[in-house]
Amino acid sequence: MAVSPAPDELAGAAGPAAVEREDTGPDGLSDQEVAARVAGGLDNRTDAQSSRPLRDIVRANVMTPFNALLGVLAALVVVTGAFGDALFIVIVVFNSGIGIVQELRAKATLDRLAVLSQPRVRVRRSGAVAEVAVEAVVLDDLVVLRPGDQVPADCRARQVDGLEIDESLVTGESDPVAKQAGDAILSGSVAVAGSGTAQVTAVGASAFAARLTAEARRFSLTRSELNEGINRILTYVAIAIAIVGPILFVSQLGTAANWRDAVRGAVAGLVGMVPEGLVLLASLTFFAAALTLARRRVLVRELPAVEGLARVDVLCLDKTGTLTEGHITFAGVEPVGDGPADSALAALAADEAGNATVTALRQQFPTPPKGWEKVAGVAFTSARKWSAASYADQGTWVLGAPEMILPVGDSGGVARRVDQLASAGVRTLLLAQSHTPVGEQYALPPGLRPVALVTFEERIRDDAAETLRYFTAQGVALKVISGDNPATVEAVARRVDLPGDADPVDARRLPPDGPGLAEVVEKANVFGRVTPQQKRSMVGALQSGGHVVAMTGDGVNDALALKDADIGVAMGSGTAAARAVAQIVLLDSQFSVLPGVVAEGRRVIANVERVANLFLTKNVTSLVLALAVAVARWPFPFLPRHLTLISTVVIGVPGFFLALGPSNQRFTPGFVTRVLRFAVPAGVVAAVAVLIAYGLARAAHNSAPQAKTAATIVLFGVSLWILVIQARPMRPWKMALVAAMAALGGLAFAIPFGRRFYDLTIPSGLITLEALVLAAAGAVVIQLTSIWSMPRRSLASSP
Repeated sequence: MAVSPAPDELAGAAGPAAVEREDTGPDGLSDQEVAARVAGGLDNRTDAQSSRPLRDIVRANVMTPFNALLGVLAALVVVTGAFGDALFIVIVVFNSGIGIVQELRAKATLDRLAVLSQPRVRVRRSGAVAEVAVEAVVLDDLVVLRPGDQVPADCRARQVDGLEIDESLVTGESDPVAKQAGDAILSGSVAVAGSGTAQVTAVGASAFAARLTAEARRFSLTRSELNEGINRILTYVAIAIAIVGPILFVSQLGTAANWRDAVRGAVAGLVGMVPEGLVLLASLTFFAAALTLARRRVLVRELPAVEGLARVDVLCLDKTGTLTEGHITFAGVEPVGDGPADSALAALAADEAGNATVTALRQQFPTPPKGWEKVAGVAFTSARKWSAASYADQGTWVLGAPEMILPVGDSGGVARRVDQLASAGVRTLLLAQSHTPVGEQYALPPGLRPVALVTFEERIRDDAAETLRYFTAQGVALKVISGDNPATVEAVARRVDLPGDADPVDARRLPPDGPGLAEVVEKANVFGRVTPQQKRSMVGALQSGGHVVAMTGDGVNDALALKDADIGVAMGSGTAAARAVAQIVLLDSQFSVLPGVVAEGRRVIANVERVANLFLTKNVTSLVLALAVAVARWPFPFLPRHLTLISTVVIGVPGFFLALGPSNQRFTPGFVTRVLRFAVPAGVVAAVAVLIAYGLARAAHNSAPQAKTAATIVLFGVSLWILVIQARPMRPWKMALVAAMAALGGLAFAIPFGRRFYDLTIPSGLITLEALVLAAAGAVVIQLTSIWSMPRRSLASSP
């Protein structure tokens, strides 16, 4: 939970700078003054990037513990003079190069999309208001704030008109703070009501909350079961190498003819235990997913977010901007009392800092009425759900949610008419008048008298119903959460065929945080009159029940829930605050692209699991062989180049294509458990088959090269069948891939150059036949063990 800054921190954030600096003139800075500050480094640039810089990309792909281990092992082999056995280091270099190139491609795309989705800031310069990038804001700039704007740097309020700032994204305090001239405004906070101008007092890294706005665009990793699982696997492998490595070296020194053979045998065992391409191929799947989504105009701020969306089992939908197009249009005015409703609406529409409702009113009433001089006002907020303005000679006029304005027990039939309109899916507001001016406490004035019902219409997205059907078919629970009238939300939910119980829940009657809230949110699907803090609490309640929750939204009232959800999805047309905290931004605001994002996540999950099965099976095989030959005091049954052949042909190259191929496999938890359930028995079976073949060849007095070739035949055949299992369900491109790998491996045994290069000596006919039979038997046993391990994987058809 966020912690509020101490008073001295707040003072240090903007206080001293605000006192010492002179006020910028009302026209703002001139172009010359802006240029001088940029030249002096007084702009709002930070070191944050939407992706990792080049040096970090190279370091992450090259400077890994396993690469360092392989480098040392290669050096040991080179010392023995067997340069061909150091071939595995070329594969490491090749893998690292592919990883660097792919990530650079992803970086270029993500950086470009990050610029397109980057929030803009309104500043007043040389007497005119202009939009500039956040980084282009300079010290002493006059920032123009309107509802939904995220404050780009620490500021001091200069002119305010009902300006209220939500500092919860920075301080954790949920209540909006009314600002007066001279008050400090923290960077990263959000304007939720009113308007005003503020002078920038601190920029860049010196701003109090610069880290928050920077982190929203920085390359980072959200929680990922795949990443966590791979790290666990690598930890197991590292422990196994640390324990078995010394044992293997000692045993080989005692059994080999000379120290060179001992080194080569020990290195072969250790190389087989290193999953040199697993991390690379897992990363490639994330980058490939990011590039694919980028072509669909989806910005993935955190690469594993595509995996996260595939794991989601509850999707919370904001109605406006998600199920509807987000643009409301004026529908009509229905008088329910006496008063100049049209003139009042025209006066209210003159507020330049108004919300979408005011914008729609302005299109209908573009000319402000004469004689309506505004003397005070209360801006609209999602929590308050009404706005008000007092005029010198016309009294006070309030526009907002009818149930928030109407007196309890209204007997004039207005409430019944509101229910009728809301049930028809019409967004309805009440216009009421009072003769009492609004006060500084932002409370409804007494004596309010209903004057008219003002209706608006929202257009349902054409693709909303189809998209919801997709998520329902995938077992994802859908929750529509909106600040509108519950009956209106219910009508929209029924129009998009929301599955399940569409009976609405009025959030004003929801219990506070705790088991009571969790129980209601679990059962109900439609919620109206939800405040921003309640949205956040509802996400938390669902998470407390073990759900993986995604939240979609576009408004400032969605920012808290977007930030707390496991996956936040913001519309590109939404507010800066919503886009800043979301992991996924739909740049074209097309709700229909979400199924594609889920499909990419599933491809990542399924393909990383396939690749992990291939690599870990090899690691288990090498581990068992190392322990067995140490106990039996045999030379290791492979040379390093033998394992390089197998790692390349039946693991590395096909793993690359499988990692990037399409897949529709549904997500089920338990990545590490499933991988171990397959890889451990498969690796043990492969090792046993190799040991039998190796032992038979030694017993038949075949030479050491012949015995090792027999072991290589067995391991190649078994590994090829493991590749077949992981490639299922078979498609033409997968069959071609397996056939090509089998042909490449066969050429290494068949042609003289291949045999010389890989130091292969074909054993006697009987031993070769025994090796082939053992390979087939091992494949059969592994097939049977895979039947035991795979039902829990919930495989679906895969392209």
